[in-house]
Amino acid sequence: MLPGVTADQRLFAETAERFIRSTCPVSTVRRVAQREEELDGGYFTEIGELGWLALFVPEEHGGGSPSGRPVLDAGLIAEQRGRYLQPGGVVGSNVAALALTLGGTGEQRALLDDLAGGKALAAWALGDPVGGWEASAGVKVRRGDTGFVLSGTKGLVQDAHLADWFLVSAAVDGRPALFWLPADAPGLTVEPLAGLDLTHRYAELVLRDVAAPASAVVGQIGGDDDLGERLLQVATVLTVAEMVGAIGELFAMTLEHARNRAAFGRVIGSFQAVKHQLADLSLAVECSRAIAGGALTAVQEQAPDAAELASAAKAFVGDAAIDVSQGCLQLHGGIGYTWEHDLHLYLRRLATDRVVFGDPAWHRERICRLHGL
Repeated sequence: MLPGVTADQRLFAETAERFIRSTCPVSTVRRVAQREEELDGGYFTEIGELGWLALFVPEEHGGGSPSGRPVLDAGLIAEQRGRYLQPGGVVGSNVAALALTLGGTGEQRALLDDLAGGKALAAWALGDPVGGWEASAGVKVRRGDTGFVLSGTKGLVQDAHLADWFLVSAAVDGRPALFWLPADAPGLTVEPLAGLDLTHRYAELVLRDVAAPASAVVGQIGGDDDLGERLLQVATVLTVAEMVGAIGELFAMTLEHARNRAAFGRVIGSFQAVKHQLADLSLAVECSRAIAGGALTAVQEQAPDAAELASAAKAFVGDAAIDVSQGCLQLHGGIGYTWEHDLHLYLRRLATDRVVFGDPAWHRERICRLHGL
């Protein structure tokens, strides 16, 4: 997906793939999805030891990335996680770690050691229950005697049931703000959602007059550096990288099926109509990889057009993912509709990832806003 991958980055990605295949292959993910097995804390400690959760954490807190370019390194891990439909809110935990690294107080940054090692998990509560992904979506903030009081509902919080901490986006007096709240804060509840994706779990985070002291603010309220914008870009491109990994694996699965499935005395991949469909799907996959790589690079370098490229990537890949998954389903024929086949797990994951951190329509509108339209 990325041009010019270094030897260290390649080793990092290959090590991640070997770990996934030996520890949590799709067969294990299926059992987790069907509630026949649960992820224990050991899984997150192991991925913490592999460095998946430490990429945005400073070295003095046990962090670091192989190339020194954490967004690109995280993108490589996200691609592998997408290929094998890995559970767990790694994107949210990484974004939360980045927020504390860039804007956390000394007390907040002390938690980075646990976040980097997988001993504590965090989730980012950004969107509302109806598809808004602005900082102010879903939650109202009023000033209290010693801090702030938050009320409202955040939607589509990934793996909120596993989180020890929540990074909650909101607005104070019309200016964006970030709050760092413990999962056991009085008035804060996690309400699980029944969703299409069986490999990730989502929930609504309900805040009923949750008191947040001034020390819970991450960064500055309405700061010039716009920390929330940086976090959105990172979360968007990492989600896109997961989607690219999933559609790449789904296409590879379909190509293998076309090479082996016989009909009318010939493998179906030899039929001209099937070749045309495979060619179209291959083009969509490669274009998705290209735009994802460009967006990851732009966000890593904090290029002037990083926000636009991140949104363009989410919009393009969000649409391509549906086209590819539906095309692969058709080429599999009847077997693709069965519960026992893994195809539907990929289709469900992609349809949900398309929406998380903004669907294509939301990101196209965001591009227009970036250009003052």
